[in-house]
Amino acid sequence: MTAWEAPLAAAPVSGRLTVPGSKSTTARAYLLAGLADSPSLLHGALEARDTRLMRTGLTRLGVAFEDTEDGAVRVTPPPQFHGGGTIDVGLAGTAMRFLPPIAALVAPATRFVGDPEAAARPVAPLLQALADLGADVSGPHRLPFSVGGPIRGGRVTLDSSASSQFVSGLLLAGVRYRDGVVVEHTGGPLPSLPHIQMTVSMLTRRGARVEQPAPLVWQVYPGAITGVVEHIEPDLTNAASLLAAAVITGGELTTVWPQDSLQAGDALAAALAAFGTDLRYQDTADGRTLTVTGPERLSGVDLDLHEVSELTPVVAALAAAASTRSVIRGVGHIRGHETDRLAALEIELAALGANVRQSTDGLEFSPGALHGGVFHTWGDHRLAHAGALLGLITPGVVLDDVSCTTKTLPDFVALWSELAGSAA
Repeated sequence: MTAWEAPLAAAPVSGRLTVPGSKSTTARAYLLAGLADSPSLLHGALEARDTRLMRTGLTRLGVAFEDTEDGAVRVTPPPQFHGGGTIDVGLAGTAMRFLPPIAALVAPATRFVGDPEAAARPVAPLLQALADLGADVSGPHRLPFSVGGPIRGGRVTLDSSASSQFVSGLLLAGVRYRDGVVVEHTGGPLPSLPHIQMTVSMLTRRGARVEQPAPLVWQVYPGAITGVVEHIEPDLTNAASLLAAAVITGGELTTVWPQDSLQAGDALAAALAAFGTDLRYQDTADGRTLTVTGPERLSGVDLDLHEVSELTPVVAALAAAASTRSVIRGVGHIRGHETDRLAALEIELAALGANVRQSTDGLEFSPGALHGGVFHTWGDHRLAHAGALLGLITPGVVLDDVSCTTKTLPDFVALWSELAGSAA
């Protein structure tokens, strides 16, 4: 654990941001490259703990990775996947939920382990679905577990209200199942639907046949997918988290913001705009950019973040600093993320003076007087982003462990310190 005093901004934060590649896109691109019938060349792939875990897990299954001199990654699929090893998923939901459907292709079974906290992350619906589709799955359905094949595929129904990654994991691997796969979601509201749309888009770009016969039903037909040369988009969730520095200090920041993004770019930008932020898009020779200009005073919001729930901690930090009441709704499922994010946010924001309480599916805020103190990150990178954000306007905010930010932003401390320094 690495304690870190969040830097205080002496003036509005301004400048231009360069954001590393998308974790979600990198994870899917690595996996699809491993499933393809020819090598792929990936430019701009994120190098962080979560993506290293995905890469190492795929290597255990037989996929080969080579870093090229120009910073790209060449991925070569195996003639046949390997089983029988052990894969460490750490605390990465993508690795925990995307790799078991690949391990289900072959015998002997592959064992999955992870960080102690990962045992509390939901995975049972996915494992039951794999078993229903013919895979050999150990019980009980939580980490550690084992998965082996050969899986036959077919139709399966599962409750994905705890994570859209259950659906994405099955769709990604289903192209290699003997009978393909038809996945139907039943149960509570399906979170993060744009991430399923990202999965479908990336499959179809590689030649897979994917259909959606009903609103909550997806079908992937068996067949081959092709290797690609691909440029990974910047991570727009991380970009929004960094752009929030301009929102909370009344400053101005600019970053690349793709127009036809695989990510939920419009919803992420809208969450920042809701606080009274001005958004300006511009097409340049280097691509489309977004400039965010923060308001003189943060107004409260009433936001449903169901589709972009990863941004909840940062939005909660902005709400804690707002001058009027705020409500965040639609995010009850984030209690099963890296930690119980709603409980953690309630505890840590209140410890810094925020008036906050949990609701059934979110958080409610009234204006409060913020002050310094220790902000516990709970080993969660998104919690760390929230604490650092409040530290820009509140002297003496100390994160008990900033090292957790390496999950998706390995250079977070340098990036954030540069932002705060740009205000001097």
